Amino acid sequence: MDFAPSPRAADLTARVRTFIDEHIEPVEPVLWADIEARRARGEDAWAPHPLIEELKGKARAQGLWNLFIPAGHEGPYAERYGTDGGTGLTNLDYAPIAEQMGRTFTAPLVFNCNAPDTGNMEVLLKYGSQEQKDRWLEPLLDGRIRSTFLMTEPGVASSDATNMAATARIDGDEVVLNGRKWWSTGAGHPDCKVGVFMGLTDESAGRHVQHSMVLVPMDAPGVKVERMLTAMGVYDEPIGHGEVTLTDVRLPLESIIGGPGMAFAIAQGRLGPGRVHHCMRLIGLAEKALELACERATTRVAFGKPIANLGGNREKLAKARIAINQARLHVLHAAWKLDTYGTAGALSEVSEIKAATPQMACDVIDLAIQLHGGGGMSNDFPLAAAYAGARSLRLADGPDEVHLGVVARHLLKPYAARAAESATSPSSVAGAQS
Repeated sequence: MDFAPSPRAADLTARVRTFIDEHIEPVEPVLWADIEARRARGEDAWAPHPLIEELKGKARAQGLWNLFIPAGHEGPYAERYGTDGGTGLTNLDYAPIAEQMGRTFTAPLVFNCNAPDTGNMEVLLKYGSQEQKDRWLEPLLDGRIRSTFLMTEPGVASSDATNMAATARIDGDEVVLNGRKWWSTGAGHPDCKVGVFMGLTDESAGRHVQHSMVLVPMDAPGVKVERMLTAMGVYDEPIGHGEVTLTDVRLPLESIIGGPGMAFAIAQGRLGPGRVHHCMRLIGLAEKALELACERATTRVAFGKPIANLGGNREKLAKARIAINQARLHVLHAAWKLDTYGTAGALSEVSEIKAATPQMACDVIDLAIQLHGGGGMSNDFPLAAAYAGARSLRLADGPDEVHLGVVARHLLKPYAARAAESATSPSSVAGAQS
């Protein structure tokens, strides 16, 4: 296994980091202060901010645009809307780039690499019809519109998608959507023009072919964003997470992605790389939190000493350094496994990183908050919002318990098979009869 990025990926990673250091981090406090001021005045805090649009233009001019496009999609979309080189990146090559983007809240949006747009665009690249690509993929890649993913539901345990209550029923040459979704990331952005809706089409079909994914124009009759949700008190503008109802929404049958009953297959192809992206961004977030913690610990004095020298803080900081490095190698291994063996060959590894990395990030950010004292709980530092984001990802894309169950299943499978074989072997049967 070689986790070293290719020369192209190393160059892109360095350029992304330079862009963040020079253009994004210096202005991000101004950006969030403006958004808070809008909210305080009762104005639309989700309205496009001219500073973000200016940064997007600069990033695109430097070829730092749509870096998430996966290897294997080197066609006209990558050439027209992709990053320098006109070809996609492997999971292993994109991972360190995603880490750098995770250092700030704004960077993924600036580089057109924010969730859920990246996942939705990958779905369209891999499974969309040409008509669907023309209508939705091109403007998404061009940054003219945003999107949302309509899956999680408030009325059922959405960690088990077979519980889903929302429906996508076939009626002649139409599909009819009904249901209530929430935690629909991206729904608050005024440029959110399309949602990817997952609903039950045929409950009599096999467990994994009952559901369909449908492209829903957000201005279609019957679609309503009921409210925006806070995550631990944070609205997360300008993206945000919405609760959306769909009432007798009628769309052409051609709106279904890949055909009826394909939702589970599409989701499996979408979620593996998406979880690598989430985890690497979290590692960047944890790195930023550790930097802030070290700066605070060496400059703030209490009881006549820098607080780094109090309360075992040196050891705590050292353990945070170790934990981040371990998590990074863990995620790079999962990315390598995805590139080498595909989603089916990396199921355990992807679940391992999804359970381990958000917990690591929560622990590191919590340490940084503690070292900042009361300030760490305020918006004077980015730590409270960072913690809310990291904690949310212990639920998003499957809660910890589901991923630990997947890991345990893969871990125990050969042992269970041997135990079953032993129990039915002639010697075991003879022993039992005697």
